[in-house]
Amino acid sequence: MGGAKVDSKDPIRGIISGGITGGIEICITYPTEYIKTMMQLYKEYSQKGVKYCIGETYKNFGIRGFYRGLTPLVTFSIPKVACRFGANEWLKNNVFTDRKSRLQTFCAGLGAGVFEAFVVVTPTETLKVKLIHDKLSSTPKYRGMIHGIGSIVNEMGLSGIYKGLLPTILKQGSNQGIRFVVFEDTKKFIQNTFQFLPEPVVLLFSGGIAGAASVMANTPVDVIKTQMQGLKSHQYNGVLDCCKQTYQHEGIRGFYKGTVPRLGRVVMDVAITFTLYDYIGRVLNFVWPPKH
Repeated sequence: MGGAKVDSKDPIRGIISGGITGGIEICITYPTEYIKTMMQLYKEYSQKGVKYCIGETYKNFGIRGFYRGLTPLVTFSIPKVACRFGANEWLKNNVFTDRKSRLQTFCAGLGAGVFEAFVVVTPTETLKVKLIHDKLSSTPKYRGMIHGIGSIVNEMGLSGIYKGLLPTILKQGSNQGIRFVVFEDTKKFIQNTFQFLPEPVVLLFSGGIAGAASVMANTPVDVIKTQMQGLKSHQYNGVLDCCKQTYQHEGIRGFYKGTVPRLGRVVMDVAITFTLYDYIGRVLNFVWPPKH
């Protein structure tokens, strides 16, 4: 039993396997992402809880309501996860080559998270948050992803889709650094302690623990990122001002809005992602045998 069977000497395989994984994963977990985002954008939803938020969404929009804002995430989840695993493989092969070192595993994950944050995640998250926020307003102005992108760029320039870049880099960097380390350590522990467990269970459980660890570590960063990317982002004069206003209006609890749905979403996300990446990598190696 082992980790991902993708040829570690070929980051291209990591990119392809990661891309396929990202597209499948987001379609499964998006409703929890939608609920988390609403609870971070609207104080009343956060105060009344997940059950109320789900009920209001279904009452007002039906099942389709849980998939509002999905298009940009599906469109960009493929390159996002491709960037993550491709960059991680490249860094492990060329920079942080000691795979037994937790620090180097963390740094490779950190670097992969920073790379995906700059290339894909920040514009994707900005569009997702603005589209969800717009759909919940009394007078929606975006007719969809393409119209939303055009409107945002026309109004704010290209910088308009890079709102919240710093907190996104902090979030994604810490996310991936924590996840890759916790996943590897948890997987090794389970393999050594519960040898009777089938491999898919080991991978799913290890990924879930890794996702939970990242949520507990950096939810405040995620909250600030979401608020700076929403339609009211003009109210904040940077990251520190957003933190100050959040604390003034909602106290410490304001930094943990949406923790429960985010926990549910991320645990599923990371568990599915690591498991799919492993098995898609094996299929890819079968149809495209690596050269040794």
